[in-house]
Amino acid sequence: MEFFDGRPENTEGRLPRELRTYDYLDGLGISYQRADHAPASCMEACNAIDDMLGVFLCKNLFLCNRQKTNFYLLMMPGDKKFKTKELSAQIGSARLSFAEPEYMLEYLDIEPGAVSVMGLMNDKEKHVQLLIDEELLKDEYVGCHPCVCTSSLKIRTQDILEKFLPSTGHGFQSVHLVGEEA
Repeated sequence: MEFFDGRPENTEGRLPRELRTYDYLDGLGISYQRADHAPASCMEACNAIDDMLGVFLCKNLFLCNRQKTNFYLLMMPGDKKFKTKELSAQIGSARLSFAEPEYMLEYLDIEPGAVSVMGLMNDKEKHVQLLIDEELLKDEYVGCHPCVCTSSLKIRTQDILEKFLPSTGHGFQSVHLVGEEA
C-alpha cells in the first residue's frame, strides 16, 4: 500500500471514473491524501487502510425503498451494525433494503465495493439522498473511495459538507444510529 498527496502522476490503468473524481476535487480546490491498495476483502484490510490514512472507519451503504423509487447513500461508522428499522423510522421510508448494483452504476457510476460520497458528483438528476450518521460529522476527516475500490482518500469533513456537496447540488440528512457495536 502506498500513500500520496493528491492525484496520481501516472494515470495508466486507472478508470475514467477515478480520474473524473480527482478532476472534480482539484477543480473545487479540495486537498486530499490518497492511498493506493488492493481491493479490501475483509474488515482487517479496511482497518489497515484507515490506519494508514489516519481516518475513522466509515461504512457506505446504498439503499432503496421497496418500490425502488427512493435511493439513499448512508455514511456511518464502520463499528456500528446497520439496523433497517432504526433508519427507516428517521427518514420516513419503510422497508429499506440494499439497492441492486445496476442502480448504483446508473446513478453514481460506482460498482459494489467502491460505494462512496464521491459518486454524488455523477448523480446529476439527484436520484440519491445522502444520509450521514451524526457521529461522522464530528470527525475532522472522512475516508472514502474515489469511485473505485483500489484507492482511498482522506478529505476534511468540512470540505465535503461545504464545498463538495453544494457543488453537486446535494444536501444531506443527519441521522442518529445507535446500532450495536460489531
